[in-house]
Amino acid sequence: SSKIRNMEVQSADGIAVLEDCIGFSLTKTISKVEEKLKKGVLPDCQDDDIIPRAGNEMGTEAQIRFLKAKLRVTQEDLANVVFECRKKDDENQNLETRLKDTEDENTRLQRTISLQQSQTEKYKMLSQEANKKNEELQQEVTALEKVLQ
Repeated sequence: SSKIRNMEVQSADGIAVLEDCIGFSLTKTISKVEEKLKKGVLPDCQDDDIIPRAGNEMGTEAQIRFLKAKLRVTQEDLANVVFECRKKDDENQNLETRLKDTEDENTRLQRTISLQQSQTEKYKMLSQEANKKNEELQQEVTALEKVLQ
């Protein structure tokens, strides 16, 4: 809020703004109006804090300049918020893209793992068959060696 107040002062340069207007807070004003509404007391236009009490002593043109300055500050704040939202949207989009890429990579790796596991099982079976055949051939060699002796 101090940044906003500073922006108000900067935006209001060259415009007749009273010292009391620098501490003006839209949030506080809204809170006051909401409290009055909860109590059942409707605020009337004379008690409106859009222009602080000191603003009642301002001329119409000064009030208009003040309100225009407030509008510019509010528009700048809105532009900043919109910019931040767009920046966050872009960041979210980038993160969603990265997440999708990561999920795709994960799926691809899962398929690779599955394929490699099936190949490993196949080679284990081939290895077992080869070992069995090797044992049979060793027994045959041993039997033939006995016959030859």
